[in-house]
Amino acid sequence: MSVKSIFGIILTLAGLIGLIYGGMDLTSGGVARASWIYLIMGGIFFFSGISLIRSTKDAA
Repeated sequence: MSVKSIFGIILTLAGLIGLIYGGMDLTSGGVARASWIYLIMGGIFFFSGISLIRSTKDAA
C-alpha cells in the first residue's frame, strides 16, 4: 500500500465519521449551523478520499 492510498482511507473514514455525526446531530435537533458544517466537511472528506483511492494505482 502506498502513502496515497493510506491517506485516502483515512480521509474516507474521517468523512464517514463526520457524515454520521452531522446526521445524528441534525436529527436530534442540535444546533443547525454546526450540523451543516459537519455534513459538508464530512462529504468533502469522504468524496475526496474515495477519489484518491480510485485514482491510486496499485503495483501488484
